[in-house]
Amino acid sequence: MMRARTAIVLAAVLLGGCAGEKMQELQAWVKDQDNMPRPRIEPLPEVKPFEAFAYSADKDGLLDPFRPRKIEAPKQTAGSGIQPDLNRPREPLEAYPLENLRMVGTLAQKGQVFALIKTPDNNLFRVKKGNYLGQNFGLITEIDEGNVKLREIVQDGAGDWAERASTLQLQEEQEVAKK
Repeated sequence: MMRARTAIVLAAVLLGGCAGEKMQELQAWVKDQDNMPRPRIEPLPEVKPFEAFAYSADKDGLLDPFRPRKIEAPKQTAGSGIQPDLNRPREPLEAYPLENLRMVGTLAQKGQVFALIKTPDNNLFRVKKGNYLGQNFGLITEIDEGNVKLREIVQDGAGDWAERASTLQLQEEQEVAKK
């Protein structure tokens, strides 16, 4: 009971402290705010009623989303007939995208030119004409001091295979140090 009386007296003292000069300032500020011009609030836009659409696949020539459709296989055309050899064993450098491989030098032994290729995990490989690089069946067609030329076989959206030429260029010493 004594604690309750003490709490009431304490609350009254604290509320009495608010009734001073600060309370008058607060009341004056509220009065000033009431006299300020009020901004015009734009009315909400009119809500357009929902228009229902009766979906009838049979009448409108639309596809029925609940009926399974047969997916047609890509059409076999009498094109160039280019296709990668999917049965040959893969070489180690075919596990990396071509843009992640770096040519760091060349080497000549017994009249044959080799390129030195560095992988992202800092392994060094020696490759020659006829080896494969990259993930697009890239066959090495030529090696010279500055680059490795490749013939890649890529598949387009229609499922047809096409050849494209790519080059892996020698990385300069400064460029290698930056990476």
